[in-house]
Amino acid sequence: MTTENRSTAASDPDATERVRVAVYRGFARTGHAPDVPELAALTGLAPGRARDALRTLHERRDLVLDPRDHDRIVMAHPFASVPLGFSVMGARTLWWGGCAWDSFAMPHLLTDEPDVLVATRCPSCDTPHAWVVGRDAPPAGDQVAHFLTPMDRAWDDVVHTCANQRLFCSTRCVDAWLRRVGRERGAVMDLATLWHFASDWYTGRLDPGYIRRDPASAAAYFAGVGLHGSFWGLPERTGAE
Repeated sequence: MTTENRSTAASDPDATERVRVAVYRGFARTGHAPDVPELAALTGLAPGRARDALRTLHERRDLVLDPRDHDRIVMAHPFASVPLGFSVMGARTLWWGGCAWDSFAMPHLLTDEPDVLVATRCPSCDTPHAWVVGRDAPPAGDQVAHFLTPMDRAWDDVVHTCANQRLFCSTRCVDAWLRRVGRERGAVMDLATLWHFASDWYTGRLDPGYIRRDPASAAAYFAGVGLHGSFWGLPERTGAE
Protein backbone atom coordinates (compact mmCIF):
# COMPACT_ATOMS: atom_id res chain seq x y z
CA MET A 1 0.00 0.00 0.00
CA THR A 2 1.49 3.35 -1.01
CA THR A 3 1.66 6.34 1.32
CA GLU A 4 -0.90 8.10 -0.87
CA ASN A 5 -3.35 5.18 -0.74
CA ARG A 6 -2.81 4.76 2.98
CA SER A 7 -3.66 8.43 3.50
CA THR A 8 -6.76 8.08 1.31
CA ALA A 9 -7.99 5.09 3.31
CA ALA A 10 -7.25 6.77 6.62
CA SER A 11 -9.16 9.87 5.51
CA ASP A 12 -12.28 7.82 4.75
CA PRO A 13 -13.11 6.05 8.01
CA ASP A 14 -16.70 5.46 6.91
CA ALA A 15 -15.56 3.39 3.92
CA THR A 16 -13.11 1.46 6.09
CA GLU A 17 -15.82 0.66 8.61
CA ARG A 18 -18.23 -0.44 5.87
CA VAL A 19 -15.61 -2.87 4.62
CA ARG A 20 -14.89 -4.13 8.14
CA VAL A 21 -18.56 -4.85 8.80
CA ALA A 22 -18.94 -6.50 5.38
CA VAL A 23 -15.96 -8.77 6.10
CA TYR A 24 -17.28 -9.88 9.47
CA ARG A 25 -20.88 -10.29 8.41
CA GLY A 26 -19.77 -12.14 5.28
CA PHE A 27 -17.73 -14.57 7.37
CA ALA A 28 -20.62 -14.99 9.82
CA ARG A 29 -23.14 -15.63 7.06
CA THR A 30 -21.17 -17.95 4.78
CA GLY A 31 -18.14 -19.23 6.69
CA HIS A 32 -15.88 -17.76 3.98
CA ALA A 33 -13.90 -14.54 3.66
CA PRO A 34 -15.34 -12.17 1.04
CA ASP A 35 -12.87 -11.21 -1.67
CA VAL A 36 -12.30 -7.70 -3.03
CA PRO A 37 -15.00 -7.89 -5.78
CA GLU A 38 -17.52 -9.15 -3.21
CA LEU A 39 -16.59 -6.38 -0.79
CA ALA A 40 -16.97 -3.80 -3.52
CA ALA A 41 -20.44 -5.13 -4.35
CA LEU A 42 -21.47 -5.31 -0.69
CA THR A 43 -20.29 -1.80 0.18
CA GLY A 44 -20.82 0.10 -3.08
CA LEU A 45 -17.14 1.06 -3.11
CA ALA A 46 -14.78 0.82 -6.05
CA PRO A 47 -12.55 -2.26 -5.81
CA GLY A 48 -9.48 -0.09 -5.26
CA ARG A 49 -11.07 1.66 -2.29
CA ALA A 50 -12.22 -1.66 -0.82
CA ARG A 51 -8.66 -2.96 -1.24
CA ASP A 52 -7.23 0.14 0.50
CA ALA A 53 -9.68 -0.34 3.37
CA LEU A 54 -8.46 -3.92 3.82
CA ARG A 55 -4.89 -2.66 4.14
CA THR A 56 -5.97 -0.13 6.76
CA LEU A 57 -7.88 -2.80 8.70
CA HIS A 58 -4.83 -5.07 8.61
CA GLU A 59 -2.62 -2.29 9.95
CA ARG A 60 -5.16 -1.65 12.73
CA ARG A 61 -5.26 -5.39 13.55
CA ASP A 62 -8.96 -5.63 12.76
CA LEU A 63 -8.13 -8.49 10.40
CA VAL A 64 -5.12 -10.39 9.05
CA LEU A 65 -4.13 -10.43 5.39
CA ASP A 66 -2.03 -13.06 3.67
CA PRO A 67 1.54 -11.66 3.47
CA ARG A 68 1.87 -13.14 -0.04
CA ASP A 69 -1.51 -11.92 -1.31
CA HIS A 70 -2.79 -8.74 0.28
CA ASP A 71 -6.23 -9.22 -1.26
CA ARG A 72 -6.74 -12.43 0.72
CA ILE A 73 -8.12 -12.34 4.27
CA VAL A 74 -6.62 -15.06 6.46
CA MET A 75 -8.31 -14.17 9.74
CA ALA A 76 -10.97 -11.82 11.05
CA HIS A 77 -11.16 -13.05 14.61
CA PRO A 78 -12.94 -15.26 15.57
CA PHE A 79 -13.20 -16.38 11.93
CA ALA A 80 -10.44 -17.91 9.80
CA SER A 81 -10.21 -18.77 6.13
CA VAL A 82 -7.53 -21.42 6.71
CA PRO A 83 -7.66 -24.54 8.91
CA LEU A 84 -5.95 -23.94 12.27
CA GLY A 85 -7.09 -27.02 14.13
CA PHE A 86 -10.82 -26.38 14.72
CA SER A 87 -14.06 -26.72 12.81
CA VAL A 88 -17.21 -25.01 14.09
CA MET A 89 -20.51 -26.30 12.72
CA GLY A 90 -23.80 -24.47 13.03
CA ALA A 91 -27.24 -25.47 11.77
CA ARG A 92 -26.45 -24.47 8.17
CA THR A 93 -22.90 -23.11 8.12
CA LEU A 94 -19.42 -24.51 8.71
CA TRP A 95 -16.59 -22.25 9.87
CA TRP A 96 -12.89 -22.71 10.55
CA GLY A 97 -12.24 -21.71 14.14
CA GLY A 98 -9.08 -19.65 14.51
CA CYS A 99 -8.13 -21.27 17.82
CA ALA A 100 -9.66 -22.70 21.00
CA TRP A 101 -10.52 -19.20 22.21
CA ASP A 102 -12.15 -18.16 18.94
CA SER A 103 -14.02 -21.43 18.47
CA PHE A 104 -15.62 -21.17 21.90
CA ALA A 105 -16.44 -17.51 21.23
CA MET A 106 -18.44 -18.16 18.07
CA PRO A 107 -21.80 -19.13 19.61
CA HIS A 108 -21.70 -15.94 21.71
CA LEU A 109 -21.19 -13.83 18.59
CA LEU A 110 -23.44 -15.81 16.23
CA THR A 111 -26.71 -15.16 18.02
CA ASP A 112 -28.79 -16.80 15.27
CA GLU A 113 -27.18 -20.11 16.24
CA PRO A 114 -28.51 -21.69 19.46
CA ASP A 115 -25.21 -23.56 19.76
CA VAL A 116 -22.38 -24.90 17.61
CA LEU A 117 -20.40 -28.13 17.40
CA VAL A 118 -16.70 -27.45 18.00
CA ALA A 119 -14.42 -30.27 16.83
CA THR A 120 -10.65 -30.74 17.01
CA ARG A 121 -7.91 -33.31 17.70
CA CYS A 122 -5.49 -33.39 20.59
CA PRO A 123 -2.16 -32.09 19.17
CA SER A 124 -0.29 -34.60 21.32
CA CYS A 125 -2.03 -37.95 20.83
CA ASP A 126 -4.46 -37.13 17.97
CA THR A 127 -7.55 -38.13 19.97
CA PRO A 128 -10.65 -36.50 18.42
CA HIS A 129 -12.77 -34.24 20.62
CA ALA A 130 -16.09 -32.47 20.04
CA TRP A 131 -18.31 -30.30 22.24
CA VAL A 132 -21.69 -28.68 21.77
CA VAL A 133 -20.94 -25.10 22.83
CA GLY A 134 -23.77 -22.70 23.58
CA ARG A 135 -24.35 -19.45 25.42
CA ASP A 136 -25.95 -20.72 28.62
CA ALA A 137 -23.20 -22.75 30.29
CA PRO A 138 -19.77 -24.27 29.59
CA PRO A 139 -19.67 -27.70 27.95
CA ALA A 140 -18.78 -30.69 30.07
CA GLY A 141 -15.35 -32.25 29.73
CA ASP A 142 -11.99 -32.77 31.40
CA GLN A 143 -9.94 -31.43 28.50
CA VAL A 144 -7.73 -28.37 28.86
CA ALA A 145 -6.72 -25.46 26.63
CA HIS A 146 -3.07 -24.54 26.27
CA PHE A 147 -1.96 -21.09 25.05
CA LEU A 148 1.67 -21.09 23.91
CA THR A 149 2.41 -17.42 23.16
CA PRO A 150 2.18 -14.70 25.87
CA MET A 151 -0.29 -11.95 25.07
CA ASP A 152 2.34 -9.24 24.74
CA ARG A 153 3.83 -11.18 21.80
CA ALA A 154 0.59 -12.43 20.27
CA TRP A 155 0.76 -10.14 17.23
CA ASP A 156 4.42 -10.84 16.43
CA ASP A 157 3.04 -13.69 14.28
CA VAL A 158 -0.67 -13.81 14.98
CA VAL A 159 -1.38 -16.84 12.77
CA HIS A 160 1.28 -18.84 14.65
CA THR A 161 -0.16 -17.59 17.94
CA CYS A 162 -3.66 -18.72 17.05
CA ALA A 163 -2.48 -22.04 15.62
CA ASN A 164 -0.97 -22.78 19.03
CA GLN A 165 -4.02 -22.05 21.18
CA ARG A 166 -5.20 -25.65 21.23
CA LEU A 167 -7.28 -28.10 23.24
CA PHE A 168 -5.64 -31.22 24.72
CA CYS A 169 -6.92 -34.34 26.46
CA SER A 170 -5.18 -33.37 29.71
CA THR A 171 -2.15 -31.57 31.11
CA ARG A 172 -0.27 -34.85 30.57
CA CYS A 173 -0.84 -34.47 26.84
CA VAL A 174 0.16 -30.79 27.02
CA ASP A 175 3.47 -31.70 28.65
CA ALA A 176 4.15 -34.54 26.19
CA TRP A 177 3.54 -32.21 23.25
CA LEU A 178 5.77 -29.49 24.73
CA ARG A 179 8.59 -31.99 25.15
CA ARG A 180 8.16 -33.11 21.55
CA VAL A 181 8.22 -29.58 20.09
CA GLY A 182 10.85 -28.29 22.52
CA ARG A 183 8.82 -25.42 23.98
CA GLU A 184 8.06 -24.17 27.47
CA ARG A 185 4.57 -24.34 28.92
CA GLY A 186 2.44 -21.26 28.37
CA ALA A 187 -0.97 -20.92 30.03
CA VAL A 188 -3.39 -23.77 30.73
CA MET A 189 -7.09 -23.48 31.54
CA ASP A 190 -10.04 -25.84 31.86
CA LEU A 191 -13.09 -25.77 29.58
CA ALA A 192 -15.20 -23.71 31.97
CA THR A 193 -12.55 -20.99 32.18
CA LEU A 194 -12.11 -21.05 28.39
CA TRP A 195 -15.86 -20.65 27.89
CA HIS A 196 -16.05 -17.68 30.29
CA PHE A 197 -12.92 -16.21 28.71
CA ALA A 198 -14.44 -16.42 25.22
CA SER A 199 -18.00 -15.44 26.09
CA ASP A 200 -17.81 -11.64 25.91
CA TRP A 201 -14.51 -10.98 24.15
CA TYR A 202 -15.99 -10.30 20.69
CA THR A 203 -19.31 -8.74 21.71
CA GLY A 204 -20.34 -6.14 19.13
CA ARG A 205 -17.78 -7.14 16.48
CA LEU A 206 -20.46 -7.67 13.82
CA ASP A 207 -21.94 -4.21 14.40
CA PRO A 208 -20.93 -0.80 13.00
CA GLY A 209 -18.81 1.28 15.36
CA TYR A 210 -17.03 -1.61 17.07
CA ILE A 211 -13.62 -0.69 18.53
CA ARG A 212 -11.03 -3.27 19.56
CA ARG A 213 -10.05 -3.27 23.22
CA ASP A 214 -6.93 -1.30 24.10
CA PRO A 215 -4.28 -3.02 26.28
CA ALA A 216 -5.71 -1.66 29.55
CA SER A 217 -9.28 -2.78 28.84
CA ALA A 218 -8.00 -6.15 27.58
CA ALA A 219 -6.08 -6.65 30.83
CA ALA A 220 -9.18 -5.72 32.83
CA TYR A 221 -11.20 -8.28 30.86
CA PHE A 222 -8.58 -10.99 31.46
CA ALA A 223 -8.61 -10.26 35.18
CA GLY A 224 -12.40 -10.25 35.24
CA VAL A 225 -12.58 -13.84 34.02
CA GLY A 226 -10.05 -15.00 36.61
CA LEU A 227 -6.77 -14.95 34.67
CA HIS A 228 -3.57 -13.78 36.33
CA GLY A 229 0.18 -13.68 35.83
CA SER A 230 2.67 -12.17 33.43
CA PHE A 231 1.48 -14.36 30.52
CA TRP A 232 -1.65 -12.19 30.44
CA GLY A 233 0.10 -8.96 31.41
CA LEU A 234 -1.33 -9.18 34.93
CA PRO A 235 0.09 -9.47 38.45
CA GLU A 236 0.63 -12.89 39.93
CA ARG A 237 -2.08 -14.09 42.32
CA THR A 238 -0.99 -13.93 45.95
CA GLY A 239 -1.90 -16.35 48.72
CA ALA A 240 -4.07 -13.70 50.37
CA GLU A 241 -6.26 -13.57 47.28
